[in-house]
Amino acid sequence: MSDSLGFPDSAARDRDEAESASAFAHPPVAPDATAAYGDHPDQVVDFYAPRDGRTAAPLVVLLHGGAWRAPYDRAHVSPLADFLARRGFAVANVEYRRGGDDIPQQRGEGQHAPGAGPVAGRWPETFDDVAEALDAMPVLAARALPGADVRRIVVTGHSAGGHLALWAAARHVLPEGSPWRLPAPPPLRGVVALAPIADFAAAVRLGVCGGAVTQLLGGEAGYADRAAHADPGALLPTGIATAIVQGVDDIVVPQAVSEAYVDAAAQAGETVGLTLLGGVGHFPLIDPAADACAVVAEEITQLAW
Repeated sequence: MSDSLGFPDSAARDRDEAESASAFAHPPVAPDATAAYGDHPDQVVDFYAPRDGRTAAPLVVLLHGGAWRAPYDRAHVSPLADFLARRGFAVANVEYRRGGDDIPQQRGEGQHAPGAGPVAGRWPETFDDVAEALDAMPVLAARALPGADVRRIVVTGHSAGGHLALWAAARHVLPEGSPWRLPAPPPLRGVVALAPIADFAAAVRLGVCGGAVTQLLGGEAGYADRAAHADPGALLPTGIATAIVQGVDDIVVPQAVSEAYVDAAAQAGETVGLTLLGGVGHFPLIDPAADACAVVAEEITQLAW
């Protein structure tokens, strides 16, 4: 899997490239409806009705990954949204503001030079958007998908979206004074996080996604203060049923990141389910052609029904 320095070997890289190509080969699936939760073009949600026509279907809120960077948007998980809709779920595929090529607060702190590619995330807009979208979700879904049961919501997300899913379920334990803090636990059936960037200390130590965590928080200068408001590994226990699905052979967000979160939860007195999939890397979890995607659907089913 890795060479003597801890870097992925060529076979692991080749497998990751093949899995990525398979996941991204599916054409985008058009939604049944789209609704805005704000004025910015990225503040929108695509809705997918359950394909079997059932009513009172649980609602899956889907948060896409892509290291919180702008080139990756909700389109790449639309095949997953359609896959879940074919499993009888109503699905809300959320877009949110991500980092672009010139985010002044990050670049000004020396974390990102011009021309170096897109920054990971926007502080605080990425978090503003996820909080606003989740708060608006019951009303938006009731209008867009009358068959959705907004009393049975499961949040799921992949990679950076897995981080946001865990964070969305932990807003009631944010520090006092946080603009996103909720006075009570959000009304969720649970969270299914897919290879999530779940523990910032572990992710930074392993250099996940090219320093994306530090960029997300605006650079090193404000990292410690902001991490207290953003790191799922520091926002425990939540009291929300939580499951993680993780590929053992993931070289993008390694298993150790999920395990660090699970360990932190245990130390806080909370049990988090961890499903490890052998022979699976990062991308099969969102690939409808992969067996791992069926495992994801089953984990959501166990929380939703």
